[in-house]
Amino acid sequence: MGDRYRIDGHKLIHHLPRVAAWQRGEIVYPIYAEVSPSGSCNHRCLFCALDYLEYRPRFLDAAVMAERFAEMAGLGLKSVLFGGEGEPLLNPGFARMAASGRASGLDLALTTNGVLWRGELQEATLGLLQWVKVSFNAATRETYAAVHRARPEDFDAVVANLEAAVRLRETTGAPCTLGAQILLLPENRAEIAAAAGLCRDIGLDYLVVKPYSQHRFSRTERYREIRCADYLADVEAAAACATDRFSVIARRDTMRAWDEGGRPYARCLALPFWTYVDAGGGVWGCSAWLGEERFRYGNILEQGFREIWEGERRRASLAFVESDLDVRECRLNCRMDKINRFLWEVRHPPEHVNFI
Repeated sequence: MGDRYRIDGHKLIHHLPRVAAWQRGEIVYPIYAEVSPSGSCNHRCLFCALDYLEYRPRFLDAAVMAERFAEMAGLGLKSVLFGGEGEPLLNPGFARMAASGRASGLDLALTTNGVLWRGELQEATLGLLQWVKVSFNAATRETYAAVHRARPEDFDAVVANLEAAVRLRETTGAPCTLGAQILLLPENRAEIAAAAGLCRDIGLDYLVVKPYSQHRFSRTERYREIRCADYLADVEAAAACATDRFSVIARRDTMRAWDEGGRPYARCLALPFWTYVDAGGGVWGCSAWLGEERFRYGNILEQGFREIWEGERRRASLAFVESDLDVRECRLNCRMDKINRFLWEVRHPPEHVNFI
């Protein structure tokens, strides 16, 4: 089946009118937003990129977000990924937030550690979500507990919750894609293939095998020198678990980019097409620069989205990114890396473009 979801690629080519408007210098509203319902987390994963934010117990207000989702959808937003600094399902209003986003016509997705996605909450949200991806970084209780810095019982809970989600999808016919993700680490490399087999047997649609990427501000640096090439045999063993109904999406392009370093673009061009909303309502141009005020546009709990998006803070931020930001200081393999590669070629076409 391969990477049918283009997880190791991008899908901006399916929004070419928005790209054309950007090329003309028009204000374009984001296609995609990542929203962080919770700043708190019930795990303390060894690899957590956002450990420097200290897992503050902040929670977005579901009633306010209902208003903002309606406004943002009207301005052209297409999708929302619930993820962010913490575990989204710790927000007691998560189900209401998801329902309001769907009622506004937005496509919704969730990244979660999966421990809390059970019972009534799962029943209330499965049918609202286009996809769910669970961070599942081991195939045994012991390794899971060590990597996630969580209770071994959480491993059992996640397996049970995913099995329940598969059954619920079969019963209700909900069109929700169910997947998991494992990060390549020394602690779990021996279990990558077993994790793929477990996810397949549970009935999931895919497992993503993803390389580590060092965040600029992370406190943890234990994996800074990791090389993906050392893990290729483990990755291929996992890939062998694929079937006609289950994909192992090994992010090989991203692995090569990490090992080789560098970027083929000199500026970040992707910021007009997405945004990030933190658990305190802050609206950011880039999730890799959370905490750096030059990337904060405003606060969605205090202002309407149009006011923020067309405001002076955002104009100043984009001007800084356009003229002064050195992308070599950015996180390698950031969420918008493939988008930037595409947009850079749009802005800087090669010779002989008519010979298609």
